Amino acid sequence: MNEGGRVLVVDDERMNRMLLRRAVELEGHVVREAEDGRQALDRLGAEPFDVVLLDLVMPEMDGYTTLEAIKKDPGLRHIPVIVISGVEDIASIVRCIEIGTIDYLPKPFQPAILRARLEASLAAKRLRDLEIEYLEQVSKVTGAAAALEAGEVDLGPVSEVALRTDDLGLLARRFESMAREVRAREDRLREEVRELRIEIDHTRQARQVAEITETDFFRDLRVRAGDLRKIIRDDEA
Repeated sequence: MNEGGRVLVVDDERMNRMLLRRAVELEGHVVREAEDGRQALDRLGAEPFDVVLLDLVMPEMDGYTTLEAIKKDPGLRHIPVIVISGVEDIASIVRCIEIGTIDYLPKPFQPAILRARLEASLAAKRLRDLEIEYLEQVSKVTGAAAALEAGEVDLGPVSEVALRTDDLGLLARRFESMAREVRAREDRLREEVRELRIEIDHTRQARQVAEITETDFFRDLRVRAGDLRKIIRDDEA
């Protein structure tokens, strides 16, 4: 059996919620309950879910309005919603499908059909989650490439992607290697520039000293210094 999912059961009738909870938990899934649409949206905003089982006829906020709210929310729209309702007219079914339900089951539900629909919905949700994760990790690599181009190297996000065993992980590892080579090359260039600046400073200083010592004033000082040393030696003799 696949790893269990997190399922939100939304129904205003306590008995219906109990029956759905029992059937879903028997398949190894974690179940939370909501008595109406408003409570369902609060729960969806507070914790993650993989599938919503939604009734249509409820007080406060009915299933149609709840479904619309879920599908309009960027953070919730990817969650599969299965409508389970005693309303079986074609117009209601079409309306729910147009809003975005992934399936529509009549009450009383058949456990075998619910199990099949639930597993299919969970599989679709897991696939979507993997797709989102993949796109996020692609974004990490492209973001690091842009940072490298701007001269700001941060390989932290790329290191996570490099742990993957697929082509994206291979690309991340090659990028890490390239980025380290670029950073090492830049460090060597900075050191060469520093050494060149020191050499230029020494050359400039030597040239300045030479310019001073070649002046007539400095030559005269050297002559006077020589005369002074001669006088001192004569006196000491």
